[in-house]
Amino acid sequence: MTTVLNTWNCSFHNLGFVNTHRTFYKTRLSHGLRTDASGKFPEYEKGSGSNTACSNSFLGSPNKIGIIGGASVVSTVNFLRKLAHWSKDGESCPPFVVCSDPALSKELLLIERSSFPSPDPTKISRTELDPTSVVENLRSKRIYLENSGARCIVMPCHISHSWYDEISEGCSVPFLHMGECVAKELKKAKLKPLEAGSHLRIGVLSTHAILTAGFYQEKLQREGFEVVLPDKATMEHTIIPAIEALNRKDIEGAQNLLRIALLVLLVRAVNSIILASDDVRDLLPRDDLLLKKCVDPMDALVWSTIKWATSAEKGT
Repeated sequence: MTTVLNTWNCSFHNLGFVNTHRTFYKTRLSHGLRTDASGKFPEYEKGSGSNTACSNSFLGSPNKIGIIGGASVVSTVNFLRKLAHWSKDGESCPPFVVCSDPALSKELLLIERSSFPSPDPTKISRTELDPTSVVENLRSKRIYLENSGARCIVMPCHISHSWYDEISEGCSVPFLHMGECVAKELKKAKLKPLEAGSHLRIGVLSTHAILTAGFYQEKLQREGFEVVLPDKATMEHTIIPAIEALNRKDIEGAQNLLRIALLVLLVRAVNSIILASDDVRDLLPRDDLLLKKCVDPMDALVWSTIKWATSAEKGT
């Protein structure tokens, strides 16, 4: 398991952190805090005064963020990049702890991708995979972050939210839910129905596992939205083949299939489409007109995290 601590005002560039002392780190900060088996911080060795000062400053911060890594390291890095850039252009990035576990990432990815409907009956289905160990692992990460002094927990991973209730049970600090964050942001946008007399419709495009978990639907419906999901034909003939094409490095084929899936949802008069999948989030070029109708839940989670951190720092 890898833990990364940020205790400085920082900017995020490419693969490293740049702090106010202009020191570049390729993978992790040198002032890492070590914990014992219980997740608590032991006494520092004599002569580690700078480390002690650094750790005390971090542990005393009222707005520190605990980040649980998920199925995609890229997704975690994407969250951190936006957290840094959007915190007044990196000048006031809140302190954070990142808990990343490659073994857990592989398990989460296996659960998500093995859920794809397949005509081949020999392939594993999601119902045959027991998520108990994964949930316990995620819970232990949350407890570790709480013991590390995090005052708010975030989980920039779609599939992990399938077990949000179990992971957050007993949590002593705020635990932001990505689905709730994006639903509230859409509510604030004061969208107008595209068809007179109809409800506001929001489409959700994701993998079978995430759509089956239903947490995006639940949070959106709670805010009064009508949720529109891809039908079986769209899943089988566009979304699943798009991800398969992406895995084969057939980018153009994956892009074309994704565009078809988006257009099918837009024809059903949705105001916006939530792209709740790491696989397709960055697939289309940024200037693609279809993206103007799409929403990345990660953006909503980042903004909610920044708002919480700003409020916590001010004590409001």
